[in-house]
Amino acid sequence: MMKTIRATHEFPPFYDRESQILILGSFPSVKSRESKFYYGHPQNRFWPLLALLRETERPVSVDEKKRFLAQQHIALWDVLESCTISGSSDSSIRDPEPTDLGLIFRAADIRCIFTNGKTAHRLFCRFQRQITPCDVCNLPSTSPANAAWSLEKLHKEWLAINDYLTK
Repeated sequence: MMKTIRATHEFPPFYDRESQILILGSFPSVKSRESKFYYGHPQNRFWPLLALLRETERPVSVDEKKRFLAQQHIALWDVLESCTISGSSDSSIRDPEPTDLGLIFRAADIRCIFTNGKTAHRLFCRFQRQITPCDVCNLPSTSPANAAWSLEKLHKEWLAINDYLTK
């Protein structure tokens, strides 16, 4: 049984003034908190899926991931700044505190926000939807816990990001 802790987001959002879309997760997994960057669990399909969607090599190191995101005009963050959580389980999230998305909106002309999974979308709608100046789309989670969705099925749904990104 994983210990329940009060956790705070320990690394900054990734974005620059050229970012065109923002992908929001709920809160970093244990592996992401350890690596200090997004989607750090080796079984998460996020990085292979984005590389497939953007027809590029899969980034592996944190530096490669940052270069990839900048080149593709993708911003990343999470809906929550802090919460009480057990391990990486979204279903265990209690006492959520949201991030300040205004930080990104003031810096970049975000065309669309994509929430990565149902929990991210539910929390986003609860805390941040009313302050969002752009389209919002919920996509199925890339988490290994979402085993019902194959990479091929995810690819079909996640193709929507390409509508908002320049080649």
